Amino acid sequence: MDFNVNENSIKIYTASDATDYELPYIDEGISAGFPSPALDFDDIAIDLNKHLIKHPSATFYGRVSGHSLEGAGISDGDILIIDRSLEPTNDKIAVCYIDGEFTAKRIHKHNNELWLLPENSEYQPIKVEANSNFIIWGIVTYVIKSV
Repeated sequence: MDFNVNENSIKIYTASDATDYELPYIDEGISAGFPSPALDFDDIAIDLNKHLIKHPSATFYGRVSGHSLEGAGISDGDILIIDRSLEPTNDKIAVCYIDGEFTAKRIHKHNNELWLLPENSEYQPIKVEANSNFIIWGIVTYVIKSV
């Protein structure tokens, strides 16, 4: 399933774990502070499909288009891993379908009101009204970004 609602929406792609693709993995941790002595490379490999996808039949990838979640570290062009089998909980980042468009926002329930909150002050929160065509499509579990 690949679909794209419009250019400001999230492009969503089916996740597949049908193939194995193991890459070398440094399990000792890589210092982001002071340099550490060189590590011996053990023969450890990781398959990101198996590591990042817990529910293959309910998992999708989505490419972010827009800047509303930059405060959460999610940028235009990032790839989201979305798990549709997870229960939405307050303050999780979710991909939602509202009135014909997909959007990724932080979901927030307060006093029987449901809000979709951006993480960028240039965007307004969206209140989900009773007459909105709305579903929480899936919960974002990981973000893959280019550096």
